[in-house]
This record gives sequence, C-alpha cells and structure tokens, in this order.
Amino acid sequence: MATNGSVEVGGMSYLIRFSDLWKIIRIGSAALLSLILLFWLLNPGGTYGSTQRRVLKFDLEIDTSDPSVQRKLCRQHGWTPFKRAQGRKVYDLIMINTELDWLEIRLNTTYDYVDHFVIVESKKTFTNRDKPLVIKENMDRFAAYRDKIIYHELVIPEGFHSERSNPSWAWEDLQRDAMYKQVFPKLNGSQTPVYGDVIIVADVDELIRPEALVVLRECNYPRRLTLRSDMFYYSYQYLHKGKQWAHPQATFYQGWRTIYPVNLRNADGGLPPLIRMEEGELWSAGWHCSTCFSTIEEVLTKLSSFSHIWLNQEVYRDPDRIADHVRNGKDLWDRPGEEYQRIDNNRDVPLLLLDKPEQFAHLLDRDGPSAGFKDYPRR
Repeated sequence: MATNGSVEVGGMSYLIRFSDLWKIIRIGSAALLSLILLFWLLNPGGTYGSTQRRVLKFDLEIDTSDPSVQRKLCRQHGWTPFKRAQGRKVYDLIMINTELDWLEIRLNTTYDYVDHFVIVESKKTFTNRDKPLVIKENMDRFAAYRDKIIYHELVIPEGFHSERSNPSWAWEDLQRDAMYKQVFPKLNGSQTPVYGDVIIVADVDELIRPEALVVLRECNYPRRLTLRSDMFYYSYQYLHKGKQWAHPQATFYQGWRTIYPVNLRNADGGLPPLIRMEEGELWSAGWHCSTCFSTIEEVLTKLSSFSHIWLNQEVYRDPDRIADHVRNGKDLWDRPGEEYQRIDNNRDVPLLLLDKPEQFAHLLDRDGPSAGFKDYPRR
C-alpha cells in the first residue's frame, strides 16, 4: 500500500506522506466541529434539547423596565434579557389580500404592542388577475391605527414572470419579500430600524398574542423563531386537531444580514445545518383562523387567489356545499386527517370579538341555516 505522494506547488514538487495528509484532514475536521459547537453554544435559543417553550399568561402591565422583572420574564421562557438603552421596536409585516375584518382585528389586538404595521398591497392576485386596492380604498376604517401603519403599493418589476410550474408562488413570494425589500430601505426618522429590532412575518389572519409580543420585545430569542399558533377553521368554534400551526415567524433586524421574509417563512436561504442551529419555537403564541369569512363571496375570492390552484376547482366553489361544510365543521376540501374539535362559547379569542359580538358573530358561531354568512342563503 502506498504511504507517500507528491503535491506540486509553484512548479515545485513536494513529497507528502499520506499519514500526514490524513492528520491534516482530521485537524481540519476537528476545527470545523469546534466552530459548529461554538456557534451552538452561542445560540441558546435553538431547538436542540427537549424543552418546549410556551407563552405563559402574565400581567401585561408588568414593568419590564425593572431588570429583575425582565430577567424573570425571559428566564420563564428559556431566554436571556435583551439589553439596549433606547428600547426595541416591533415591526409587524402583514401579508393581506382583501381581508378587512382580519386587518381590523389584528390592529386592535396588537396596537399597544407593535410600533409599525407594514402593509404591502398589490393590484394583482397571486394568479396574476387584476384586483382593486381594497386596503387603500378603506383606509378610513383604520383611522384609529393609522399612525402606526406603513402602507406601500407593490412595485412589480418590469417583465416579471416565473419559470416555476406554479407561477402563483412567485407572485406570493414577490409580495411577501417586498414588505422588507421595498419598504425598509426607505424608512427614515423614528421608523428607521436599529440592530436587534423585532421583525414579524405573518399572514393577516395569523394573530399574535400580546403576551408573545412582550416576550419578543424583552428577550433574546433565536434568529429564526416560529410562533406556533392554535389553528381554527371557519371560526373560533372549530379547533384543528393535531400540531399547532407553524406560523408566523419572527427574526430581528441585522442590516444586510437580516433574513428576508420568504426565507424566514420557508426556513431556507442558507446552509441547512446552520439554519437548524438558528431555529427555535414558541408554542401557544397566537391564533390562526383559516377561511374565517363573513360572506361566501370572500371564500370564493380566496379560492380564486390561491397559490394552491387545485383548491379552486368548481366542486369546491358551490355555495351550498361551502355552507354545509362550514356549519358542520368539515374540511372544505375533504382532505384525509383534517378534523376539528368543536368549542362552544370559546372565550380564548381576540378581545375585539367579545367587545363586538354582533359584528363578528361569524367568528364565534357557525350554527344555523346561514352558517354565519351574511350573503347566504341567497334571496
């Protein structure tokens, strides 16, 4: 068996023993493992270990300016306190189509805990159909929250197209990333982000509990944090059985190193081993209510704009079928394993629903002939 070899450097040949080469490889591997271990140790908020971090109930009026209070709060959630003299801003980046009710509920629920709501609206659906700028046209409805809203109309690059088999995903990704790429570089004054500021990436109906927002503002959390949410269908009357919803996501501002919204939501945009080291989860951090609309028309609009084209087949667009499935807590697409637990008189809901039960009756009770829809049965 050969024990020596030659390596040519600068036109000169050097003799090297294979045992020495193997030693170099081992030293290099050890150094790499040491670096990975160091990264792991410096990332205490990762998902390693068996600890499942969960948002605890606490008095939202607690004085987190008291270091001992902040330290206790963060320790209870498995993290360390975030320290910065000038405080920490929270940016809520909201993906939205036409869901006015959900935007009002979101703004009302988290207004006191968010500094800036970033809303990017497009004149196109994800299937490249024209649509009105519903949010812009109804901005007066949100006058009470307007001082914290950063509104931006999506700029569609000239000649934008996708080579994907399903181009809808490209349109969705364009709008989601625009909440950062087209907005943050233009922010100035008090809106300008500072290193460490909280960034949340969410669909409008993925609501975050105020307690979770307090924890995010006060604590050092992983760079890629999943805010696990209780998942409901049609209303807060039907809780999805199984694992909590794996959205929204949170990160923090790092200048050019900030994770873009699409990469954050999809858990990509880097080396998989390093991504896994940066990840963490916070359970019971919010509510997600899917297909929770007050009209059949809104359901049909959502089906038309789905990136998941197969979900928009004609069989699923029948109003009678929609009402029946919603009323009885059955999956709209009859997917295997999709089951929901009925919860009557659910009080663990965003407070605005309890304050205005008539306006948001469809989110509390789907019983009766109308299944809670204002436009059904059609007269």
